[in-house]
Amino acid sequence: MSIVTVQLGQCGNQIGFEVFDALLSDSHSSQGLCSKRENEAYQASCKERFFSEEENGVPIARAVLVDMEPKVINQTLSKAAQSGQWKYGQHACFCQKQGSGNNWAYGYSVHGPRHEESIMSLIRKEVEKCDSFSGFFIIMSMAGGTGSGLGAFVTQNLQDQYPNSLKMNHIIWPYGTGEVIVQNYNSILTLSHLYRSSDALLVHENDAVHKICAKLMNIKQISFSDINQVLAHQLGSVFQPTYSAESSFHYRRNPLGDLMEHLVPHPEFKMLSVRNIPHMSENSLAYSTFTWAGLLKHLRQMLISNAKMEEGIDWHVRPPLSGLPPLGKMSLNKDLHFNTSVANLVILRGKDVQSADVEGFKDPALYTSWLKPVNAFNVWKTQRAFSKYEKSAVLVSNSQFLVKPLDTIVGKAWNMFASKAYIHQYTKFGIEEEDFLDSFTSLEQVVASYCNL
Repeated sequence: MSIVTVQLGQCGNQIGFEVFDALLSDSHSSQGLCSKRENEAYQASCKERFFSEEENGVPIARAVLVDMEPKVINQTLSKAAQSGQWKYGQHACFCQKQGSGNNWAYGYSVHGPRHEESIMSLIRKEVEKCDSFSGFFIIMSMAGGTGSGLGAFVTQNLQDQYPNSLKMNHIIWPYGTGEVIVQNYNSILTLSHLYRSSDALLVHENDAVHKICAKLMNIKQISFSDINQVLAHQLGSVFQPTYSAESSFHYRRNPLGDLMEHLVPHPEFKMLSVRNIPHMSENSLAYSTFTWAGLLKHLRQMLISNAKMEEGIDWHVRPPLSGLPPLGKMSLNKDLHFNTSVANLVILRGKDVQSADVEGFKDPALYTSWLKPVNAFNVWKTQRAFSKYEKSAVLVSNSQFLVKPLDTIVGKAWNMFASKAYIHQYTKFGIEEEDFLDSFTSLEQVVASYCNL
């Protein structure tokens, strides 16, 4: 089944390009462990999900590109065409001459209604090209103007016009040190609106990805392109084909639906994170060997200690013992805490994958009491390696991972709101103080729900 990607704003378009590039590069890489037939089936499954084909055989991304300024879209179209491997559709873009100036209200209340018909028409045409349509993957920032404000508006429209189709928003959490002065306002407005209209929010934190680039990839001068390639690698390792539960020879047909079914059992809990292992530079990889036992031991500890990467894992954090009160569970006032999960999905790719033991992820102590491990944990596998790694493991988790960052952003936004700072920039475009209060209430409920797992 096919997924239509909607790339919104500078952030969404730059990440979207890297994702499609990573997907196609991986699907075209020859894998010695797999037969020619298996490689062809893998390629076909990847293309069905993310690409349609033109008469000359060049794959075209199933995507709609939206930005209020033309520069990034023109660069993105050009880079895709220059790759010679794939391209974007000729009429799959919408851009204007004036951006949103980091003003969420301008993106949501002005650009959204003004250009709704044109944007939704492009999306509708892309959906109509799909023989079998799974849903939308919407890539956007959380703190800007076009990506976040217009992104929230577009997601809301998709929910209204495609109520039975799945919507997953990939959102980029801003740097904690601050990118723009009003990023906390933009973030709470984005999150509260998406929580109402999206089925799942797949969140990447800029600070965490930056650390991966610095500490694991050994990159000295880190660019946005470096960060986006790490994001694309993680997303590709989630969305590339894996075998269905029923068969070791047939790939899953509905990855978006399967992700939602396994990871979002309740609409109050929609926040998803991605962790993958290993992640390293080409130079380090040449001298490294991996075992499934070692990879999964580290991945499990990354989960329970809420580590975003394998370096610096806190090995002192342990699951609470069965029958005892969960003393280690989430408290906003504790630095050392155990990260309780709603649901987890482990995706394994590579050599000897059938020998990998995932029993450690089935421990009831990892999960909330209202969901049994048999319902809360799933594993997907394929012996086909991903990218340059002979063995790799990915964890997609619905857990308490975002409680502290979310509580921090809500607190900072509230302090600004209480002093009426910059509120006029929003009210003049129709976002009233009541809208802010609704957003605070909504997100405080999300924090409370996750804290109480």
